[in-house]
Amino acid sequence: MRMNCDLRQKARRVTALLEEAYPRALCALEHTDPFQLLAATRLSAQCTDARVNLVTPALFRKYPTPQAMARADVEDVENIIHSCGVFRTKARDLVAMSKRLCELHGGKVPESMEALTALPGVGRKTASLIRGDVFGLPAVVTDTHLIRIANLLGLVATKDPFKVETRLRDLLEPEKSNDFCHRCVLHGRAVCVARRPRCGECTLAGECDYFAAGQRGGN
Repeated sequence: MRMNCDLRQKARRVTALLEEAYPRALCALEHTDPFQLLAATRLSAQCTDARVNLVTPALFRKYPTPQAMARADVEDVENIIHSCGVFRTKARDLVAMSKRLCELHGGKVPESMEALTALPGVGRKTASLIRGDVFGLPAVVTDTHLIRIANLLGLVATKDPFKVETRLRDLLEPEKSNDFCHRCVLHGRAVCVARRPRCGECTLAGECDYFAAGQRGGN
């Protein structure tokens, strides 16, 4: 219990430092409605957000709603999203997901974890992002940046996404958990870069087990 208390206090300090460093905790995927965010998040698997943002304008001009995407020819969607990688699977999922939204949810993106993860191509990471960003619910989005940084800090000691999600749900203040995840992504891109962290510039260095152990990245 003592360890959990200490880690919760540490998580609060880290949260405050990230809030100061990154006041705007925004999702990098460009979208105008819940469906577009859902589709863009599916495209972001094994692909950068920057690449997705280059592809989605053409995709959403042609298929702006679940109803339109549900009627799409999968090969046409493949052609539009080709540069996103794993494009055949993603195109199939986008069309099947849209059909399911229309059939079961009246074309609306559902709120519950169960309903979201029942959609083709939607796992807990995507569902958590939707629940946090669209519905304002407490959510832990287990992006690779979040998993890596949480381990370096010593908040978790596992790379299993579900275990990281469960652990951080226990440590983070619920109302700040979603923004915490967005800020970790921003920090992972700007400073705590995989394999070449700039520890000398890191606002979290004083809370970081990796830094304290002397395994410090260069500037």
